[in-house]
Amino acid sequence: MGRRTAWWRVAAVGIVLGAVTGAPGSPGFASSASPSTPPTSQSTLTSPSTSASPPSSASSSSATASSYAFAEDAPSVTGAADTADAERLEPGTTYRSSLPSDGKVYYRLQLDGTSTVYVAATAVPPTDVAVTPTEGVRVSLQDADGRSCSAADTASIGAGRSPRPLTVWGARQLSPSRSLCQGAGTYYVVVERVLRTESLPGDWDLELAPVLEPRLLKSGSTSAPESWDSATPSRPAGAAVRVRGGGGFGSATALEQGVWRDDVKPGQTLFYEVPVDWGQQVYATADLSSSSGGGAGGGFVPGGVNLALYNPVRGLVDATSISYNGSQKSGALAALPPVGYDNRYAVSDRVNGMRFAGAYYLVVHLAARVGEEFGDGPVGLMLRVRVKGEATAGPGYAGQSKPSGIFQVGLLGRASGAAGEADSSDGDGGGGSGDAGMKLVAVGGIGAGTVVLVVLGVWVVVGRRRAAGV
Repeated sequence: MGRRTAWWRVAAVGIVLGAVTGAPGSPGFASSASPSTPPTSQSTLTSPSTSASPPSSASSSSATASSYAFAEDAPSVTGAADTADAERLEPGTTYRSSLPSDGKVYYRLQLDGTSTVYVAATAVPPTDVAVTPTEGVRVSLQDADGRSCSAADTASIGAGRSPRPLTVWGARQLSPSRSLCQGAGTYYVVVERVLRTESLPGDWDLELAPVLEPRLLKSGSTSAPESWDSATPSRPAGAAVRVRGGGGFGSATALEQGVWRDDVKPGQTLFYEVPVDWGQQVYATADLSSSSGGGAGGGFVPGGVNLALYNPVRGLVDATSISYNGSQKSGALAALPPVGYDNRYAVSDRVNGMRFAGAYYLVVHLAARVGEEFGDGPVGLMLRVRVKGEATAGPGYAGQSKPSGIFQVGLLGRASGAAGEADSSDGDGGGGSGDAGMKLVAVGGIGAGTVVLVVLGVWVVVGRRRAAGV
């Protein structure tokens, strides 16, 4: 009897702890997944109403300039020189590899005939090599007959001449209007360096993130929206919240609508993620402060700052480059359409990239040459993020994405005000996140409290019955 009574106590404590840790705001309340991390390991969403604590050194590169934080526990694969030896990639798993100076490398996919598949490749040059503006990386998806499933995507270093992570994406998209790459079978991911002229020979690190998007339950329009609200809203105002940007896609710092303050060092790239739901628009501005250092140069760095937005599968949506001369500078992304499934049928990258809900990534890079001209000290960075519009229902998928939940914002994002409850007006302020967040916390608190009371009640009743010999 003593052992059985102890078992009841342990079970009760376990249920109580489970209810508490599962409540909103607790570590056990996870947000939606990203391509490089499972749902339980994604960054906690940061709200302007709460102070943000810096992530651990294992998940952020803020303490080390120009390093990229690869996905933790990512399996290594070797790019093959030909298709015969290509290693297989599984959608939903993020891989680490390397990219040689010359030649193509191949990886293999085994695809069904009902899903769209995306593969993002992030190439990371060494921090101590000279690079040219035109050199970069290219990726494409090909079928077993060597035919490209979509136009090859290329990214280059740019005017800043600074080694930085370059991300490109390829797709096998199923569509009634397409004839190629529509069936089940073997496909190949092809990655290569392009226009390498002055940089030294040597491999670049590579991260590969394949993602599967299931077909729709019900087919709809196959044409892009003809019109949408392209007016840029006023920028969020108010006190800035201190944050620390992540070092890669997998460790991106989660933000919601508001004003955010960080520091960026020359040669450093910072990653942030913003949940954007179906029907919502996202706007972002980066303000760089004046330099407090006095470098050896006199100062002007073309393309000194790069601000880019990537969608949930790491496809580039929009980017802007800002020259830096030591004084404060500001740059903004172009107005983007609301997230919608049919956006994928548009020609413009700014429109077709906004094709699904989920975590959108803001990536900021400060060119290494800024340190040469103005000193190695960090430069103040202000990010202003606005998410406009009420969330709408998604298109309805017939299966599960890989990784699971990547095209969902999740309950934590909805409660933050950045998704599902975002400010739909153009007024100033950080957005109406407080009420929504308090509602979710209240509901979670009531639910957890109810479980606690029920468990304690059962515990007392059982104890009394056993004491009476029943």
